[in-house]
Amino acid sequence: MTAPSRMNNTPITVPRGLTNVVVTDTALGDVRGHEGFYHYRQYSATDLAASRSVEDVWKLLLDGSLPDRRESAAFAAEVAAQMPLSADMLAALPTTAATSSGSDPLSGLRVALSLEGDRRGLRPLYDLTLQERRADLIALAAKVPTIIAALARIHAGKTPVSPHPDLGYVANFLYMIQGTQAPEEHVEALSAYLVAAIDHGFNASTFTARVIASTGADGAACLVGALGALSGPLHGGAPSRALDSLDLIGTPENIDAWVRTQLESGARIMGFGHPVYRTEDPRSALLKKVAQRFGGPRVEFAVAVEERVPVLLDQHKPGRALHTNLEWYAAVVMEIVGIGRALFTPTFAAARVLGWTANILEQSADAKIIRPSARYVGPPAPQPVPDH
Repeated sequence: MTAPSRMNNTPITVPRGLTNVVVTDTALGDVRGHEGFYHYRQYSATDLAASRSVEDVWKLLLDGSLPDRRESAAFAAEVAAQMPLSADMLAALPTTAATSSGSDPLSGLRVALSLEGDRRGLRPLYDLTLQERRADLIALAAKVPTIIAALARIHAGKTPVSPHPDLGYVANFLYMIQGTQAPEEHVEALSAYLVAAIDHGFNASTFTARVIASTGADGAACLVGALGALSGPLHGGAPSRALDSLDLIGTPENIDAWVRTQLESGARIMGFGHPVYRTEDPRSALLKKVAQRFGGPRVEFAVAVEERVPVLLDQHKPGRALHTNLEWYAAVVMEIVGIGRALFTPTFAAARVLGWTANILEQSADAKIIRPSARYVGPPAPQPVPDH
């Protein structure tokens, strides 16, 4: 894409939040909000979530094509080889866990990734070849589920579990959290969620990763910065709040009163609405089907709330559509497979970190640093400095 000439340094006014502003070209995928569709490279993301492993989709984003069976096994082995933590990292994790909040494991993950980057002596992306960048990013991202699971177990007073050499990315994540091998249906359900969440356009955390990558910083710096953006409740911090809403409502008889109170007070209903989608979020539709395969009162209650919110919103503000987003049924699915609420956002991170690596690789190929401008709106300058 050819950018407008800025040789005259004339500022370009754009919408708040950079809404609908195209900042670069990407071959990784797109989100077509008005259609309720998004894709990774040339494939529907939800089709991939229903049919391919996390490793296959990660390789697609990194390398540009879906692997055949031989390539799939080779890449899964490459990832598995990077999942174990070093003795130095395992020794440092108890201190990391003790200095981070048990209710905010992302803070411990940020610290651990910084330590891992330092331990590996990572060089700036600017100084590396494409294959060296790729190797660094895979080594870091593959350790994310291991670190998350280890921190969670340490917080619970348990011993960390090492990844099993015969298990894949998703099965190992559940195994390392729970200490036992998860049922296949749980692995498949969580895999569908993780694949659906790997990438989603230039969201706040992905854009943060690309901004840092544009400076030529090392891979750990890019991932840690993206994790900071993901920790915000308006971004990755919403899944547990969706379940909190179900708990607050309590029973089907309370749905209308609770929703009306939220709408009248102007409070946000977590798990509903999205800044891009103006129709049903395809990720929510996918995970609703996943949840309904398990069934049970929790799933039925979540569906009942989902069905009532748009009706009550239309009564409150006619013509304004509001649909569930990724977080609503993601929370239900994660609860079903035995992931605790404190790990909802870190689990999201275990997916999104894979998309970040592909975005970092793509951005690193562009030598132009991302450096926007701001409009000054303070007091006129210069003014005399007052005496003491």
